[in-house]
Amino acid sequence: MDLILWRHAEAEDGDGRAPDAKRRLTARGEKQARKIAAWLKTHLPRNTTVLVSPTERTQQTAHALGLPFEIEPKIGVGADCADLLAATGWPDSKVSRGGTLILVGHQPTLGRLAALLLSGTEADWAVKKGAVWWFSRRVREGEDQTVLRAVIGPDLVDSFTLQK
Repeated sequence: MDLILWRHAEAEDGDGRAPDAKRRLTARGEKQARKIAAWLKTHLPRNTTVLVSPTERTQQTAHALGLPFEIEPKIGVGADCADLLAATGWPDSKVSRGGTLILVGHQPTLGRLAALLLSGTEADWAVKKGAVWWFSRRVREGEDQTVLRAVIGPDLVDSFTLQK
């Protein structure tokens, strides 16, 4: 199974007038989402599942991909790593064998989950707005391993190609 952590693209600043969950992407954020979505489309396998936080900005980010997605309250603002792992089922996901799961969510939880997956310990790692972190799970010599396949942000997407 592959797990892709996708942070929502740049959103409007919270000014206190509207609820945080209603913040929308900026024009720059919409462009970031489209760039990453275009890159993802060229690399994703057919059996891809997309889980999205209930916020407007995450749904807009996921919408750029053009695939159906499921809104998952467990991965919303304020979620922790345990919530994200429970929602995704990592590493033994509901996603079919060899499938890919995209989780569109928020900082700081995505960074903490990336740290946990790679180091075994949560830490405050930064995931840039609109960026994806692509993980694979494999068994090598009888041992489960997490492999970081790619980290890419919207500013680098034009110059990066993932080897299949």
